[in-house]
Amino acid sequence: MRVVLAEDLFLLRDGLVRMLEAFGFEIVAAVESGPELTTALAELEPDVAVVDVRLPPSHTDEGLQCALAARRARPGLPVLVLSQHVEQLYARELLADGNGGVGYLLKDRVFDAEQFIDAVRRVAAGGTAMDPQVISRLLSRHSRDEPIGGLTPREREVMELVAQGRSNAAIAGQLFVTERAVAKHTSNIFAKLDLPVSDDDNRRVLAVLAYLEGGRRSG
Repeated sequence: MRVVLAEDLFLLRDGLVRMLEAFGFEIVAAVESGPELTTALAELEPDVAVVDVRLPPSHTDEGLQCALAARRARPGLPVLVLSQHVEQLYARELLADGNGGVGYLLKDRVFDAEQFIDAVRRVAAGGTAMDPQVISRLLSRHSRDEPIGGLTPREREVMELVAQGRSNAAIAGQLFVTERAVAKHTSNIFAKLDLPVSDDDNRRVLAVLAYLEGGRRSG
């Protein structure tokens, strides 16, 4: 799997390169600035981009703006964002195109290599990998007038875990319920969000996008 990595801090960038390579990823570019990232994404067409939000020269939202532009040029380009903070506007904009293959992790809440590598693989496969704190911040902006306002408290808990990329088995273990109960909750969520019958994995991604997109419209 071919990866473009963007991180301006040398030690962190080098550490990420070594970790990804140890798990079999091919690092086709490891860059430290927005212009370098733009060039790498356009010329190398990676399987997934792992991008820090704040890159030179602006040190504001340079990395994410480059990633968003690349997704507009190549819809569905998998992007996993790394950040020190929950940037609600950025997260919603990343999710708004509905193409999937997106993730948003907080650097200080990635606790082991397996967690990070699983997120990279999930995003590269077209899924989602969202930090719970990012999800919570987005959910706080939802309107009761949106379809997501009709979800029960338990369905919202399930939806948060789905947004993290958890399987039904993992959700069942987290909530101390049966997998059958989780399947029932997810079916109810799909119905309330008016999602058509399709491959279950695809509907899970669509549900996450519809759920978080509600916050963008109500904000």
